[in-house]
Amino acid sequence: MKNNQLQLFSESGIYQLTSNAFFIDPVRILNRSYTRFRVSPSTYYSRFFDSSNSTQVPKASEDSRKRKRKQKKKPQSLNEREQIADRRHQEVKPLLLKAHEALIEATDLLKVLRNLRNDGCAVGECKELSEESSELSFMELGSVWQAPLYEIVLNYYQDDKTFHNGGSVLAQSIEQSVTPVFNNLVANEGSCDIEAELFNHKYIIPIRSCFYMSDLRQIENLIPADSDCGFNLIVIDPPWENGSAHQKLRYPTLPNRYYLSLPVKQLCHTSGSLVALWVTNREKLRGFVENDLFPKWGVKYAANFYWLKVKANGMMTGELDLFHHRPYECLLLGYCEGKVSFSYALEIIEYSSVFLVIIQGNPPLERSHCDSQ
Repeated sequence: MKNNQLQLFSESGIYQLTSNAFFIDPVRILNRSYTRFRVSPSTYYSRFFDSSNSTQVPKASEDSRKRKRKQKKKPQSLNEREQIADRRHQEVKPLLLKAHEALIEATDLLKVLRNLRNDGCAVGECKELSEESSELSFMELGSVWQAPLYEIVLNYYQDDKTFHNGGSVLAQSIEQSVTPVFNNLVANEGSCDIEAELFNHKYIIPIRSCFYMSDLRQIENLIPADSDCGFNLIVIDPPWENGSAHQKLRYPTLPNRYYLSLPVKQLCHTSGSLVALWVTNREKLRGFVENDLFPKWGVKYAANFYWLKVKANGMMTGELDLFHHRPYECLLLGYCEGKVSFSYALEIIEYSSVFLVIIQGNPPLERSHCDSQ
């Protein structure tokens, strides 16, 4: 059974710990979307593997004692919202602990996790796509008056125009197109990854994918003329107002009232849509979503998914009971009803689930010669 689980994990990037708890490897999942490129595990996980302790297998009991020893005292008196937030936490805590204990007990999986950085092509077989460089700030680029003039170069590799001589490739045809990068749908409808260039930076657009970079004032452009061409799945990760983000100037945020104008119902497919919304653990925000935002969007609540953040050795990234810094985030699931009954989907998401992921940054890409055809 364990061998089968590991085999499935190797192929899919998902390891089922319990009936409603899963460990997810984003690298494996992302690489299923690429044909000529691959996400580099060694760089993707570089900040989260400490050679001094990555070989240590934690014990659930030791982890629990450490949490009790380091646990900070709760405020002496909680206001009404904090009391509601604490009750939510106490309700989900057993689910999170059970999922984490299942991870610690999955010793075969933990052994694999310690080698995640070395997973993939052998040394020398994969070449880095580009050197490390400063990332472009698309928020800054999109806010200047020149934004409508910025263009992105798309490089198409035409497999059917590749010339062979005795089985060896002599040349490969590359066709280019130039298109606006903002307020424009940039799509890859081909069967091969597209290598895009913008201001001397390279980006990879996977097969059968597209993106539309704009602000809320232009979102109506995404509303399909025919609802049969709408979206079956809508995932929303808003820049909620956040004290930490504001203090550290990580990204600009928006007041909650701006999200009320999102035309979620109009974006949905005529048969119905599943809507997934990332939220913080602030009770004020949860109340706004449940009482105002979902009803305004025409979304009915279905279930909660929880992202429990862990380290490479399986330990949580923080104290579970630390009041203002929980080591988990919540994904609220809801649905917009359509012409087709949504009961089949509700059977899948009728209970809360936990997925555990080693916390990571943006995925770097490497060109994979071993996968290039």
